[in-house]
Amino acid sequence: MTIENNPLTAFSESLVKAVARAGQSTVLVNGRRRIPASGIVFGPDLILTADHVVERDDDISVILDDGTSAPAAIAGRDPGNDLAVLRLENVKLTPANKAEQEAKVGQLVIALGRPSQEGVEASLGIISAIGGPARTWRGGMLESYIRTDAVPFPGFSGGPLIDAEGKVLGINTSGIAHGAAITIPVSLAWENAESLSKHGYIKRGYLGIRSQQVELSSELRKALDSQQETGLLLVSVEKNSPAEAGGLMVGDILVAIDGNPTGNHDDLMLQLGGDAVGENLSVSILRGGLPKQVAVKVGERK
Repeated sequence: MTIENNPLTAFSESLVKAVARAGQSTVLVNGRRRIPASGIVFGPDLILTADHVVERDDDISVILDDGTSAPAAIAGRDPGNDLAVLRLENVKLTPANKAEQEAKVGQLVIALGRPSQEGVEASLGIISAIGGPARTWRGGMLESYIRTDAVPFPGFSGGPLIDAEGKVLGINTSGIAHGAAITIPVSLAWENAESLSKHGYIKRGYLGIRSQQVELSSELRKALDSQQETGLLLVSVEKNSPAEAGGLMVGDILVAIDGNPTGNHDDLMLQLGGDAVGENLSVSILRGGLPKQVAVKVGERK
């Protein structure tokens, strides 16, 4: 077998091309005292990176694929989900290509980073798990996440996870799960980046309640005509809050929002995402052991 016909050589060359392609939109982010981190070209003048690697609000710079250094300013940041968007001036960049297919367990992937001016670095692996929702230690809630066995070298946070064609599957970070490296899927990362670039923050819904998870007895499940095992007992309702305006009361057990079961606080956080702000939602509760529906207009958490 000649070198030209060697399938391993062809495979290796395809990976080299994928890294080169994605490397053009992988940048160095200089926003902390220790080793720089990485970022992804999200828009013509926008860089998406991990929030925890941007430790200061000014004197931030980005080094592009061609070695050019450009000053950057924070357009928005979301510590809860460890995402930040930087805006550059007087540049016109080509955004990274998003993967069209969703990531799959067992898929071959490459983690990229540009932690130094020496160029892009790469680490090969496979997707070992896809999970979520998951609460982050910084107070956020990820709808989904990707875990790989690719080695996250220092400075890879904020860089892309790419497929064998060089298209972005997600953004890598070690700032969500107490230092463990995970990947935020590209659809979720891009959606949040859009909001950060436009508003400077991620919109999240607000009801104005405090609650605790409780088990639903067989009698309550029978009243609900459901096998749902838990709900949220309201222990306080803030004055002049959306919950109070909608008629929610201390002692009510919240069991669903718009027909989607609300069995714990993670369910509630997911149901009160940015899309819920300003919407009139049907809230299902148990009051005095009997099911009841109330309409609540969701506020925005400040």
